[in-house]
Amino acid sequence: QVQLVESGGGAVQAGGSLALSCTVSGFTYSTICMGWFRQVPGKEREGVAVIDDGDATKYANSVKGRFTISKDNAKRTLYLQMNGLQPEDTAVYYCAADACTPYVLDHGFGRLSSAPFDYWGRGTQVTVSS
Repeated sequence: QVQLVESGGGAVQAGGSLALSCTVSGFTYSTICMGWFRQVPGKEREGVAVIDDGDATKYANSVKGRFTISKDNAKRTLYLQMNGLQPEDTAVYYCAADACTPYVLDHGFGRLSSAPFDYWGRGTQVTVSS
């Protein structure tokens, strides 16, 4: 059974930093694509950043230059370093994982869509105050 567990959320003031982690267990596919997504009440889940099996990355324009996604394959852990946080970054942040199928690469990676990812964590709250 695949499990993803996020940690590192919290509350910060605008301009501050937070680091999120997501540990994956039970994942047996030969390739792994992962991503961070976020959601606020009443809105659709939006892509923040994704990383493929070869560590290529893609970011939403709203976080480019402020957030950094990375992963440690040996530790099966995904990271998101968030700097320069703004109130509009307030959301529940979810990590996602799946095998790097063409669908995941085209939509999940290419379009930062959450639809292709089958495995999800429960989310961690990030709150940024002005």
